[in-house]
Amino acid sequence: MAIVKSKLLKQISTNYPNFLKRDLDKFIDIILNEIKRSLRRGDRVELRGFGVFSTNIQKARISRNPKTGEKVNTPEKKTIHFKMSKDLFKKLNNEE
Repeated sequence: MAIVKSKLLKQISTNYPNFLKRDLDKFIDIILNEIKRSLRRGDRVELRGFGVFSTNIQKARISRNPKTGEKVNTPEKKTIHFKMSKDLFKKLNNEE
């Protein structure tokens, strides 16, 4: 099951009832926008205990449309790469 921003906001607001929901929403927006801006600039984002987000450049190539078999030029583009931390890996695999 995926977590969406509204569920994350609800969980944080139940854990921290002293904060207003609109303040927590603004806080989440600021964090996510800062991560987006950093990745757009080509920087890596490291969240200790969680993982590292970085960008990779996928080279331009000639691909194929699977429906028609026609060759299509695919331009160069950036992709996001995520590597989880060792702590998160251990928690996911019940090694602690």
